[in-house]
Order: sequence, then C-alpha cells, then structure tokens
Amino acid sequence: MKRDEAPALDVRLMNAAAIVLFAVFVLACALAFTRWVASNKVFAFQGITVIGDVNHCNTATVRAHVVSRVKGTFFSMDLGSTRDAFEAIPWVRKAVVHRDFPNHLRVKLQEHQVVAYWGDESEQRLLNSYGEVFDANTGEVEQYGLPRLNGPQSQSAQVLAAYRLMEPQFTLLNLTIESVELSVQGSWRITLAGGAHIEAGRGDSEELAKRTQAFLKTLTRVVARYSRPLSALESADLRHENGYAIRLHGVSTLAASTSPTP
Repeated sequence: MKRDEAPALDVRLMNAAAIVLFAVFVLACALAFTRWVASNKVFAFQGITVIGDVNHCNTATVRAHVVSRVKGTFFSMDLGSTRDAFEAIPWVRKAVVHRDFPNHLRVKLQEHQVVAYWGDESEQRLLNSYGEVFDANTGEVEQYGLPRLNGPQSQSAQVLAAYRLMEPQFTLLNLTIESVELSVQGSWRITLAGGAHIEAGRGDSEELAKRTQAFLKTLTRVVARYSRPLSALESADLRHENGYAIRLHGVSTLAASTSPTP
C-alpha cells in the first residue's frame, strides 16, 4: 500500500482561511451581541436602593443629585465614576456601589460624623471624626453646640487630636473650649466659652495637652487666692518656661514667671 500523501498546499491554505473567517464571524457575532445587551433597555437602571447612613442624605435627596449622572446599563456602567457621583453629595464621606441584576443599583453610604466647625466663621466648612474637612450646610448642626477648630487644612487631624486631648481637662473644671486655632507659624490659641483667651505656645498636640494640664492643675488655687471664680479668667499666657501669666477680671498677676519663649 502507498502512504497517504500530504494535502496539497492550496488545500491547506483554504482550510486555514476558512478557520480564520469562521473565527472572525464568531467574534463579530459576539461583539454584536455584547453591544445589543449593553444597550438593551431591559438592562437600563430602573431603581436605586440607598442603605447605610441617611441622616442627612435621604433617598430622595440622593436620587436628585445623581440620577442625571448615572450613565449606562447594568453591563456598561462605570462603577468608579458612579461612586464619585455619590461621594460628591454633601455629607457623604464614602459610597459603596453594587449592581443588582438586571436593572437595579444598590448603594451603601457612610456619612461624615461632624465633630466641629472648621475655619473662620464666614466659612461653610465642617470637620468629621477622622479630622477631614468637608463642605456642608452648617445650619444643619447649629443645635449641636460644636467647637470651632482652625489652622492649615493639611493639619486638620492634628488640630482635632489636640482638642480631643484637652477637652476632658477643661471639662473637669466646668470650663468649655469654644475654639482651638493653630497658626501658620505653629502657635496654639484656645478660646473658652465666655471669651477667655489662652496663648498656649508651640508644639505638637501631646505637648500642648501637657502644658494645659499643668496650667489647669494650679489655676483653681491661683484664682481662689484673689477671691475670684474660674469664670473670672480673662486671658492666660502659657509661653513661659516655668509658669504662666493670667489676667482676671479686675486682677493681673504672673505665676512663677520667666521671660516668654517665642
């Protein structure tokens, strides 16, 4: 018997061309089907479910802000840009977006937990529990009696940390911190309810807390020496190496004074 001869070259070329054409046809069909599915109205989003924190952002508010920004269908929507649209809503800190087949959107929101006003009184800015500055209607939190913190925005977390360390110290003496300010030069200033100002010098939040703690330990005795209540405090200067200077309504004194440090 003769061995089978290999197919002729032209036959092999025709077979290869047929395979290529078939592959192109399948790919074209798959692409056309994908486009049809992506644009089919059946998969266009018909509803949005909002869960999570909705104290300041109810479902109606969320829909009003994002309905025109949600683009595409279940298959074609860009989750990243959709998430950005939700996080652009005032009070929303973070949004997690999921697609529910075939035409629904589910969003879990995390709102900013406000702890303070931020910046000058003319600014509509707030500070959240992470030390992040955000813009919102400050009229919504007027009833909370929040302190006002201020300083370079890049150091907002440090200013909040300083307030959190000092606030319990002042509260023990029934004194309320109204504002804490960190200057561009790095100096701290504390204002109490009632208007008393405390120049607290420079340093990080922990150094500031130690300095104010030392001041408050002796303040009651010093004020009592002049038969005045703590509410008589008008101003204090803690920028002295071994003591501090205070001014009371009607009295001025210097405790363990040295020249103030710059």
